Amino acid sequence: MLQNALKEWSVAVDALAKGHTILLLRKGGIREVGKQFQVPHQQVWLYPTYEHQKPELLKPQWANHVSPVEAGWHPAQVTFQAWANIRHVWTVNKQQSVTSLLPFHIWNETFVTERFRWKPSQPLHLLLLRVHRLTTPVQIDWQADYGGCRSWLTLKNPLETIPSIPVLDEQTWDQIVQTIHSQINAIETIAPLASL
Repeated sequence: MLQNALKEWSVAVDALAKGHTILLLRKGGIREVGKQFQVPHQQVWLYPTYEHQKPELLKPQWANHVSPVEAGWHPAQVTFQAWANIRHVWTVNKQQSVTSLLPFHIWNETFVTERFRWKPSQPLHLLLLRVHRLTTPVQIDWQADYGGCRSWLTLKNPLETIPSIPVLDEQTWDQIVQTIHSQINAIETIAPLASL
């Protein structure tokens, strides 16, 4: 059973659930505790959001999957298709580090530049997720408590994570992690590779 959730653009959740990426770039929402991004949970549901998705910040193949919505819009029901183990979290201070990772995520260079310009004194956090897709997606009713610009939610009720399967086999996932680690480490010193 799992009750914690990480909010992320719906298009990014789809990419994670299909194994097209394992990487998220975060500085946190406006309502972040302590006004800084933290990772308080290792296992989380991937909660899809729609309001702030911007096609112009995505690579073309992903921009086509986004339909702009009005401010404050949300579905009456939230669909969970996957959950994840957050296995690695790194902080980086150089834009070059993230630019070198463009092949590994769905956003474009404009997004990377904007992330670094927003709260420039704070580092960017890189999350590497080991994602598991549910055999059958689960739907829950939207709650007012789930709204707002924040990264983390506690669902009203815990949900079963099984039956589910990893979207990538362990060997493939490890190879991608090693490549990303090497790319970043070539530009700035980060912690040795170790699982959370």
